[in-house]
Amino acid sequence: MQADESSGRIALIDIGSNSIKLLVAERGLNGTIEVIEEGIAETRISAGISRTHPRLLDASMDAVIDSIEKLRQSALRAGADRLFVTATSAVRDATNSQEFARRLLKATGLELRILTGLEEAELIAAGVRTDPELAHLRNFYLFDLGGGSLETLAIQGDSILCLDSLPLGCVRLTEQFVADPGTAFPGSERRAIEGWIEQVLDQSSFAFDLPPADRTEVVFTGGTASVALFLGDPDEGESPGRLSQTGLEHHLGILSALPITERSLYPGLPAERADVFPAALTTLLTLMRLGGFTTARHSFRNLRYGMAARLLESG
Repeated sequence: MQADESSGRIALIDIGSNSIKLLVAERGLNGTIEVIEEGIAETRISAGISRTHPRLLDASMDAVIDSIEKLRQSALRAGADRLFVTATSAVRDATNSQEFARRLLKATGLELRILTGLEEAELIAAGVRTDPELAHLRNFYLFDLGGGSLETLAIQGDSILCLDSLPLGCVRLTEQFVADPGTAFPGSERRAIEGWIEQVLDQSSFAFDLPPADRTEVVFTGGTASVALFLGDPDEGESPGRLSQTGLEHHLGILSALPITERSLYPGLPAERADVFPAALTTLLTLMRLGGFTTARHSFRNLRYGMAARLLESG
């Protein structure tokens, strides 16, 4: 992707399991990231991700390629002269991921970089580090919940003590444990998801064991956390940019009782996420319970910002 003159602006398109997101950015003062434009297409590529040998569906691949082309046009209008496309869990795990990469290249001329789970986690950490609202944090746990995977990190100072990418995305959990996403979400399915999350975490490298010398916090990123933030919190005492356990329970309690036809109309909840949102909220609440947190910080800055920071730094 070339322009007549190099503007120093880059565009990043991240193909997530639930949505496709665009970031156009350039280097700001003191090495900061200046956001020029952002965009999102709620186009899901991850149907069937929980199967033993998942495959991307032709219709899903076509829809994603169409969304990428539209986001690329937005990037061009914003003056980007370099564009990078990445994909995460759903494409990474698919048996026909290379076929999708070839189809994307043929249709758009764009090359796809499929990130490993560890690359994804590292870039998420780098992205959160660019968030000026969280610059003061020293000890914190970081969780990025997507449709296919959950990235888990424990950060102390400037060091990442552990990081892992786990198969606990909300689309994957819904396919595994929710018998009928079109009906109410029963307590038995919530408990099954909670138990599975605990089991997977126990078998992973992640643990809630940061030294208690400083105040330790938890940070959530990803689509579920962002939507939950937009839904609002009935506890008016909560600070902006925070999610509370009581607020998440409030929304889950209401949504769990609704069939999807009514859940899709819930104020602030994108209809495209209505089927997987109960499992997603259950995941965030389980993490807070296991870590002993009543509130969590939120950041919009995750993978795309980490990639932008590294690309702009390297020139």
